Parts: sequence; structure tokens; C-alpha cells
Amino acid sequence: MIFRFLTSGESHGKCLNAIIEGVPSGINIDIDFINKELSRRQVGYGRGGRMLIEKDTAEILSGVRHGKSTGAPICLEIKNKDWQNWVIPMSTEKLEETAENISLTEAKKIINVRPGHADLAGALKYNQKDVRDILERSSARETAVRVAVGAVAKCILKEFDIEGISVVNKIGGIEAQIPENIFDFKDIIEENDLRTVDKNAYEKMKKEIDNAKEEGDTLGGSFKVIFHNVPVGLGSHVHWDRKLDGQLAQAVMSIQAVKSVEIGLGVKAADIKGSKTHDEIFIENEKYIRKTNNAGGIEAGMSNGEDIVITASMKAIPTMRKPLNSIAIDKKISVQAHFERSDTCAVSACAVVAEAMSAIVIADNMLEKFSHDSIYEMKTNYGNYIKYVKTR
Repeated sequence: MIFRFLTSGESHGKCLNAIIEGVPSGINIDIDFINKELSRRQVGYGRGGRMLIEKDTAEILSGVRHGKSTGAPICLEIKNKDWQNWVIPMSTEKLEETAENISLTEAKKIINVRPGHADLAGALKYNQKDVRDILERSSARETAVRVAVGAVAKCILKEFDIEGISVVNKIGGIEAQIPENIFDFKDIIEENDLRTVDKNAYEKMKKEIDNAKEEGDTLGGSFKVIFHNVPVGLGSHVHWDRKLDGQLAQAVMSIQAVKSVEIGLGVKAADIKGSKTHDEIFIENEKYIRKTNNAGGIEAGMSNGEDIVITASMKAIPTMRKPLNSIAIDKKISVQAHFERSDTCAVSACAVVAEAMSAIVIADNMLEKFSHDSIYEMKTNYGNYIKYVKTR
């Protein structure tokens, strides 16, 4: 990988951080754009109380000067406003064993694990008796800083007019219609708190979320991520780990609660004959064109010039007001699972995170193919490549 990043931080810790390596010099890094991307993640009908507390904004600590990347690693930080309520329970320093410190820490201790969460497997793997040490890092709060990193990746993609969008197509079994010219509806999607353009489905989805909330339950769903104007030839067929669809699948699958990732037709391809599956190629005005995009813009691990289309499914959130049966890890007795402040439905937020992760993968492949030292060199190589492709 050229575009590499690491994140750190806990859900109720001081902050979330990311260090990004591989950003070329000369990229316009717009902090207002990064913060706008963070606000997109926080919108969504069915989100929980945490979104009322946190108004995520990022601070650039290094790697950018006067609004442009220098070529050095970029460090981002998002402060957790809720930290002020967790100073003692989440202190990084050893605490004095006062009655107050013990009481405050014990009050936040978790032993009743949640089915479907990282609690049990994480506590066993890392030999932790307090599941708080697992919950804090495995929480989807971590995705906030991934969206910030994705915003930096989008700053690179903007230089080449590569644009991404995400749209929800199903919540709680209710399916929304998605128009073919989806980018024409971008403003409508961004103004909609469920990221859909289907008004009829929107009302049904809201009602389903309301019902689940009243029952103390949660809902999952699915969404699509589409990237437009991606050049042909990103990725490779020569090694398994260089395949673009494999990288995208891993990136999106890494998001908390995502259980499946499809490219193009996805699982539907299993039921369709080859004559109806593969996108026929034609020549018009000395240009290769396709009239369908069942491949989702990727063939044999490489982009083929069509829109990249990803569909992902998110399971219902495992933290519920009406908890499932579980066990207390310290006593090995049957209990009801722990409840931590949570969302009823976060599919729209997950879609934004998946858009960010996809942007990171596409930006990484652009850097690999067209150089990554400076935007000048990168654009020169890109321009020469596009001219070459037109001659073939």
C-alpha cells in the first residue's frame, strides 16, 4: 500500500487519532471539507444519544502547510467531548485507590457480554476481566476517524474528478428504489436522513425504525457505494492481494457490523446465465463502450472504466434496550446482556463510512499507478496514461 494509515483512540477516551502516510505533496487539504464529511456520518434517523453530544471536527496536526500537503505524514485528531464524563474511568494514568476513583471505575465496569459484539471473544483473546477494555476500541465510534482519513483520500481523488456517493437501499427488509443516474440525485440524498431518494420507502423505513425503538430492538439494512470516473486499469490480475475488488471488499468488510460485500451483480450473478451476466463491449466513435455494468466496474481485479458499484449489508446493532440472554464472564452465570447507549439503526452512517473506506482504496491504487511524490508528477503521469489508453 502507498496510502497507509493507522488509527488510535477509544470510544470514551480523550480523542481519536490517525496518521496517514503516502499523500503526495501539493494536494489541497480542506479542513472544512473534512469536517463536512464527519458531519455526514453523524446524520441518520435512528441514531442514538451520542450524536447529540459529539459534533465531530478534526484538527490537522502535521503534514499540511497553508492548506496543502507537504508529502510528510499527516496527523489528524478528533476530540471526544464526552471525555469530560469519563476522566476517571478511562484515565491513561494509574489511579490512586481512593473510594471515589474505585466507585467511578467500578460503575463503568462491564462483565455481562453482548452476543454479536466483540465482548466475549475479545475478553478471552486479550485476557481482560473488564469488557470495557474491549468495548472501547471495538466500538463503531472508531469509524469517525476513518471518515476523516477517507476525506483526505477524497481530496486526492478530486484532483482527477473521481467522485463517490452512497445510498441506502434497504432497512429492516424495506427496499428502496435507486435511480440509474444516481449522481443527479446527490443533493436529495445528502439532505435525506436515511440517504434514500425513494419517498415511499423512506416513510416505511422511518416507521419500522420507530417500531424497533419502541420494542427495544435494532435494525440492519444494506446500501450501495458508487464511484464515477475511475480510470481503467487500477488494481491487477497478477497477484491475489493486488486485485481491486478484493481490496474494496476487505476495506468495507472491516467496518463494524458489515456482514457481506458485493461488487456489481454480486450474489445475483449465481442465478443468471453467462449471456446475461457479462457486459458486452462495443465501439462507438472509436471508443470502447458498454451498455450494462453487471461487473460493477471491475473485471479480473482491475477497474474497467465503468462506475465501481459496491453493495454491502449491515447487521442489526447488537446493543439493545431489550437485551439478549448471555453470561457474566467473571462468574460464568446466565444474565441479560449489557446495554450501552446505542443506535436503533445506523445504516445511513455505515454507508458514509463505506464510502470513505472505498475512497481510501481507490486513492491508494491511483497513487500506486501514477506516482505518489507530488501532485504535479502524478497528474503528468495520469495525463500521459489517459492519452495512451485513447490510442488503443
